[in-house]
Amino acid sequence: MNRYPLWKYLTVLVALIIGVLYSIPNLFGESPAVQIASAKSVVKVDVSTLSRVEDILRRHNIPISGSYFEQNGPAGTVRIRFDSTDTQLKAKDILEKELVPNAEDPSYTVALNLMSATPNWLTSLGAKPMHLGLDLRGGVHFLLEVDMQGALNGRYDSLASEIRTVLREADLRAQSIERQDQSVVMRFDSPTARDEAQTRLRRQIPDLQFAPTSDNQLQATLSEASILQAQSNALRQNITTLHNRINELGVAEPIIQQQGADRIVVQLPGVQDVAKAKEILGRTATLEIRMVDDSPTAMAALAAGTVPFGLERYKDRDGHELLLRRQVILTGENLQDAQPGRDSQTQQPTVNLTLDSKGARIFRDVTRNNINKRLAIVLFEKGQGEVVTAPVIRSEIPGGQVQISGSMGIQEAADVALLLRAGSLAAPMAIIEERTIGPSLGAENIQQGFNSTLYGFIALAIFIIAYYHLFGIFSTLGLTFNLLLLIAVLSMLQATMTLPGIAALALTLGMAIDANVLINERIREELRNGLSPQAAIHAGFDRAWATIFDSNLTSLIVGVALLTFGSGPVRGFAVVHTIGILTSMFSSVVGVRALVNLWYGGRRRLQHISIGQVWKPKDTNKAD
Repeated sequence: MNRYPLWKYLTVLVALIIGVLYSIPNLFGESPAVQIASAKSVVKVDVSTLSRVEDILRRHNIPISGSYFEQNGPAGTVRIRFDSTDTQLKAKDILEKELVPNAEDPSYTVALNLMSATPNWLTSLGAKPMHLGLDLRGGVHFLLEVDMQGALNGRYDSLASEIRTVLREADLRAQSIERQDQSVVMRFDSPTARDEAQTRLRRQIPDLQFAPTSDNQLQATLSEASILQAQSNALRQNITTLHNRINELGVAEPIIQQQGADRIVVQLPGVQDVAKAKEILGRTATLEIRMVDDSPTAMAALAAGTVPFGLERYKDRDGHELLLRRQVILTGENLQDAQPGRDSQTQQPTVNLTLDSKGARIFRDVTRNNINKRLAIVLFEKGQGEVVTAPVIRSEIPGGQVQISGSMGIQEAADVALLLRAGSLAAPMAIIEERTIGPSLGAENIQQGFNSTLYGFIALAIFIIAYYHLFGIFSTLGLTFNLLLLIAVLSMLQATMTLPGIAALALTLGMAIDANVLINERIREELRNGLSPQAAIHAGFDRAWATIFDSNLTSLIVGVALLTFGSGPVRGFAVVHTIGILTSMFSSVVGVRALVNLWYGGRRRLQHISIGQVWKPKDTNKAD
């Protein structure tokens, strides 16, 4: 009656082993490490960089305890772990000399960091500790406000230039075209010219709405949908750009997320240098498209080490020198989107660019007049320009849809697309809130959170064992099993633990014991009703399940609602709370019953079970 099939015991055993393996890394603490990241958008950190770093340290007889390469989206990071801080500092100095020969123009950032001290054999199994949030590890918190009016002003400036081009091509003369606040105002000689210009512009620039005013004026404003799209694009591009920049700081798990309609939260755990963080956040980058001069005269001058008048010398991503014309054809303001893709005929990886209407017309004319010539896409950072790619123009490219192809892989195409999207901030930003949390305060938070959970667990275990005896021990083991599973799942998901998460962890322990209390009391009730111990155990688990499921389901609904609609600390609490409910149902019902079945299931003539005092009701019909 109270025996599990073998597969159920094996399921519990496998869950227990997984829980132990993936929970253990959280106990090893952190070791000193050096992190190597890209200091420029066009410099890629990959597995070959890891090999190069290992060779440098090996040549200088620097012992390492672990080396790792991590790919976070398009950004790669190399981390080297050491046994002591002395070795860490020595290795940092050596790597900076080898990787950053020119401190004025660094290609890599070599930063001190901390890594988990988890043994390599556990890491090879994918067992890693949870990440610690800003409140537990310390670091810097910024709240940035995006200047949406500035983004729209820039958009209207671009539209004013575009309107001039459209009217000039249509041979329509305007007395003046200028931006006034959030609109573009045009003045014409007559109502006829104004109406003709309106008809032409409405067809060429569908994002604008036009309203004739007095004195032969025409006012153009963006539609509501276009304004929302421009603001959304500005916010999204700024977040992408911040992700790309913060990689230079050597932050393992930065938090960069939208807050409200125009704000961005940036949390940098482990960073204490506020000045450096501000420098990175405020860094500017620009994107330009220019023509490459591959003429024999230009090549001869380049070989001789001279630069002809009207040209400038740049290097591409492979270190090759190119001569570019000074004239800028397009800038990043004309780029609406850049996505990786594949050529429909050759299936080679490509980068697909989408230009605005002004950029589309300019690009059409340039490509029509420069077939079989090369076009360079240049990214400027810290005053230094590098050629991202320089494809050959094969034919006229109308419509603003540009496809860049060449000898690039899928990952490289994705990287180039990101660089083009995140070449510069789409709108200015200002820091409106700044907080610094020291590492000592974070360590104190961890200690207090750990102690509160530990003491709560001990108090709960003492009470439940004293009240339910052996079944209390089973419940305590089930509670331990639940804690292992919860921490293991959070570690496998690489969740970020914060103070609200620790609060949810303690709350989960208190809620998880409810299921065992319901089961134990149900078993007591069945014993009072006269059932045999074996039958009471079976009925207790079976009949308590419906109540356990209902009570946990209502809590789960609340947790999912918090996870869906909450943000920041609320979501951190909801993640631990929701996962804790699921693991507690498994451990309380399946895990504890497996223990009970192992202990009592094989006894055929069981007369008594250790479940504490079974209070029997008095016989009220008995005479005094």
